[in-house]
Amino acid sequence: MKFGIVTFPGSNCDQDMHHVLRNVLNQDTVGLWHKDVDLQNCDVIVLPGGFSYGDYLRSGAIAKFSRIMNSIINFANRGGFVIGICNGFQILCESKLLPGALLHNNSHKFICKNTYLSVTSNSSRFTSKYSLNQVIKIPVAHGEGRYHANENTLNSLKENDQIIFQYCNSNGKIDIGSNINGSALNIAGICNINRNVFGMMPHPERASDSELSNTDGINFFLSAIESST
Repeated sequence: MKFGIVTFPGSNCDQDMHHVLRNVLNQDTVGLWHKDVDLQNCDVIVLPGGFSYGDYLRSGAIAKFSRIMNSIINFANRGGFVIGICNGFQILCESKLLPGALLHNNSHKFICKNTYLSVTSNSSRFTSKYSLNQVIKIPVAHGEGRYHANENTLNSLKENDQIIFQYCNSNGKIDIGSNINGSALNIAGICNINRNVFGMMPHPERASDSELSNTDGINFFLSAIESST
């Protein structure tokens, strides 16, 4: 299948994504520039991590006005697969393809470390290769990763099984002690109501190569590949 990986000014995880998808998983990948309008018949669009436009104003706030985003929004609204990782998640929320917003970590510090996630739902196109409530270890690297939404939105996410990953401890316990950034409901990743748009703050592409001694993230991509073929 064909993945289109978008590069914005300030993106810094686009090549990591190319490596995993192309070299580890043998998928067709193309680079898409933020000024493009043609998505080159890609099956999946990926918005990678980084600091698009220097995170001025707030993370993702300027990137949503890039020319390519109109094409991506139309693609998603037609049922196309869109994945946003870290800064990509922020852009998807700013573009209203996903509900809620990403705010400054409650510590007001940049967090860069491995963290544990619980697979809250494995009924999504992005987690079907995981077991329900499976605990995985995935790196994070963000300063604005605190997921926030109003009570109605949070209730809707729960009712519609849209919460995909939650921060937990190594035993899978989801509580305030395992909430690394203050996210509502320990949310680390969600999908839209139609389950074709997905965003998460942790970086599965940094846990998908045996050379890094961690492949807990590989099933995220395998799930997307399997469900899209």
